[in-house]
Amino acid sequence: MHRTSLSRRSLLKTASMIGAGALPLPLFAAGRKLKVVSIWTGPIDQQWNSRTHVALVAAQKRADIEYTWAESIATADLERVIRQYAQQGVDMIFTEVYSMERQARAIAKAFPKTVFMVGSSLPPQSPNLSIFDDTIEEASYLSGLIAGGLTKTNVIGLVAGYPIPVVNRLMNGFMQGAREVNREAKFLVTFIGTWYDPPKAKEAAFAQIAAKADVVYAERTGAADAAKERKVLAIGGIVDTQPQFPDTVVVSALWHMEPTVERSVKKVRDGTFTGEDYRVYSALKYGGSSLSPYGTFENKVPQELKDLVKKRQEEIRTGKFVVKSDETQPKSTL
Repeated sequence: MHRTSLSRRSLLKTASMIGAGALPLPLFAAGRKLKVVSIWTGPIDQQWNSRTHVALVAAQKRADIEYTWAESIATADLERVIRQYAQQGVDMIFTEVYSMERQARAIAKAFPKTVFMVGSSLPPQSPNLSIFDDTIEEASYLSGLIAGGLTKTNVIGLVAGYPIPVVNRLMNGFMQGAREVNREAKFLVTFIGTWYDPPKAKEAAFAQIAAKADVVYAERTGAADAAKERKVLAIGGIVDTQPQFPDTVVVSALWHMEPTVERSVKKVRDGTFTGEDYRVYSALKYGGSSLSPYGTFENKVPQELKDLVKKRQEEIRTGKFVVKSDETQPKSTL
């Protein structure tokens, strides 16, 4: 495993590893590891990117794959970089294509022996392009129950990137949970127009806190920093941020990409891969999402509220309770 910056030297190094200029290798040849690359416009440790990276590192440790990655690729360069790796003959490419759906699907058609696993809001494309996303509205709903039960001002802030379907589902799920336990809850919703700009997310949260929000749903990195400075509570998203904010982040709605990675790699190995919607494997019942432990807030969250969260969590897993999947753009209600 190594980091790739896509300089000329690093591209040549990767090409030499898999055979520069060669045609794509047979996907299902026995006795060789799958060659997998992930490609991101943000840093590899950014919340969303890191979930796939961690799952792929685990697959490499199991000896399932040979793995490399490219991070912080300019959006304008993403199409070129994806095409370069496909030309080099990698077996699987994990990436995000929200900004270039049409181009990514054209690349997939041009390289039918390469499997594309893409973060996307559009349907899969047979035979070799599947989609995934952090469809963790169930875990977000559970975290919303806690936010609604802990707010004292009845004002809750939400700081997010863009109002795309998957983000809207997370936020609406969170708001559904908050309203269930607190009918007086009002919301301040801010989209910062970028996936990674911690100072901008922090300023958005500051504005919400100034408007009386005492709990902030920190969907973007930076919002929890504002909550910490203003001594209000925060709810984390995608990764557990309580270790960095032990007195601020109550819980986090976690995303686990392991079920998606394990299933897709196995299908490539078995020769059964086809265009598929993997978003379902982010559900609680598949282990694709969860609510983080209470940790430092174990004794600060009322037992009655924790009992409700536990009850709803089990009902979601068994199908007795369904979190509404709402892709409409959430609006401020204050």
